Amino acid sequence: MSVRIEESWKQQLQAEFEQPYWQSLTAFVRAEYAATQCCPAGKNIFRAFDLTPFSDVKVVILGQDPYHTPGAAMGFCFSVPDGNRPQPSLQNIFQELHNDLGLDRRQTDLSDWAQQGVFLLNSVLTVRAREAGSHANKGWETFTDSAIRHLSQQRENIVFILWGSYAIAKRALIDSRKHLVITSPHPSPFSAHKGFFGSKPFSRANDYLAANGQSPIHWA
Repeated sequence: MSVRIEESWKQQLQAEFEQPYWQSLTAFVRAEYAATQCCPAGKNIFRAFDLTPFSDVKVVILGQDPYHTPGAAMGFCFSVPDGNRPQPSLQNIFQELHNDLGLDRRQTDLSDWAQQGVFLLNSVLTVRAREAGSHANKGWETFTDSAIRHLSQQRENIVFILWGSYAIAKRALIDSRKHLVITSPHPSPFSAHKGFFGSKPFSRANDYLAANGQSPIHWA
């Protein structure tokens, strides 16, 4: 079936689009978007893929599912449109960025990270408005796991940043002999002080990229 997704990712994931789970998933998502308010806007469901082609990925940051507050989700994990109040996890990410590299970032739209090769992937790509986790276990996880697996198998020297137990469980999909895997507690206010603060993911990612002949990410 035809899927509107960036061409290099479409080539990598073509086999997924022929699977029975994909037919069920797309039917479910279409019905949800037709019946009620969902996040993000339909045009942004695959935005993380569209702004970071397969061959351009340098860093993967993995989230769980989109913000379920209308207007907040924009197709990238943790990112919110500029002019919106940053979610608490994003505030803590920016605090760690300051602690780590001395950088102060006010721009909450993380599109510039995506355009530099930071693949801001949620494991689940859609959600019903005001109902966190409402589109979990419908097939998105199978699809995004495949994306992670393709990156691990076919690319080298990617930095995978896994925050919290949900993301860390995806470590099993990644060949740590070929890539750097950075793990820590989640930046949520409930866990940030248990090891997220002080984990220095931004400098560690840039040091690894530089050591492997790649340009660093301009996080600010």
